[in-house]
Amino acid sequence: MKLYSFFRSGTSHRLRIALNLKGIATDYAAVDLRVDEQQGEAFKSVNPQQMVPALDTGKQVLIQSPAIIEWLEEKHPTPALLPAGADDRAHVRALAAMVGCDIHPLNNRRVLQTLRKQFGAKEDAINAWCASWISSGFDAYEALIAADSRRGRFSFGDTPTLADVYLAPQVESARRFNVDLTQWPHIMAVEKACMELEAFQKAAPGQQPDAG
Repeated sequence: MKLYSFFRSGTSHRLRIALNLKGIATDYAAVDLRVDEQQGEAFKSVNPQQMVPALDTGKQVLIQSPAIIEWLEEKHPTPALLPAGADDRAHVRALAAMVGCDIHPLNNRRVLQTLRKQFGAKEDAINAWCASWISSGFDAYEALIAADSRRGRFSFGDTPTLADVYLAPQVESARRFNVDLTQWPHIMAVEKACMELEAFQKAAPGQQPDAG
């Protein structure tokens, strides 16, 4: 399979983690968002939405990281990224959605470029914008995992789940926007547990072929 990715893309980052946790190797095809390579005709033919990641399975091209990760979970069910019970699965999916639906979309490149180019936002304003949405989302995430008496080392239990797949890249992004992470000790403990695993280490932005 071929993974179309950008090293600093949070959505690409979460998919790389999921692939690594599943033990699935891919050919890495870098799409340089810094020079808007995703807007070129070559990549548009891969993904008409002109966004990363995209995963060419050899039979079809999958787009949208939530859909791809769910596909991975169905095609390669072990190790599982979702717990067994319906209630627990809903909880983990909700944690993931807090990042994937409510934090990340407001801080992605398209939004920030619009703030810069159309509204004249300077970098301090961009950082404040990002910090506002990250902070409100992390406040809620922190409260939920702190209240979970069954929680182990990760967001749910003692093995990484879909929630951690989403959380770790968002923590990395928060650092890039100079957000003070010390206010969320439970989140930081979870991230520390994640980064002890090779699957998360290998997926980190600085470890990708296009990071240089």
